[in-house]
Amino acid sequence: MRAIHRIALVLVIIGAINWGLIGFFRYDLISSILGGETTAISRVIYALVGLSGLICLPLLFEPAKDVEVDRNVRGYGNVNYGTEFGEEADFTDIKNYSAKDPEEKK
Repeated sequence: MRAIHRIALVLVIIGAINWGLIGFFRYDLISSILGGETTAISRVIYALVGLSGLICLPLLFEPAKDVEVDRNVRGYGNVNYGTEFGEEADFTDIKNYSAKDPEEKK
């Protein structure tokens, strides 16, 4: 994205925030900071925001660019469920508690 598009996008975001404040709270941030809606500097800011919207309009119709993603595929086929420091557990000494006789559980 060129520098002019970035600047225009920042101004469009500022304008969107200002319109959101007007819509939700009836508060015009630009006019309150710059001394009113009819001052010359406020009108310049409003005009720049409007021009920025026109500059950003072609960005809406640009095709999406393919982004290369660097993936680590070395470990996908090699699944290791063991722990790093321990050995595999030996479950041969565990008694079968599914027996029906309660005396066998002891």
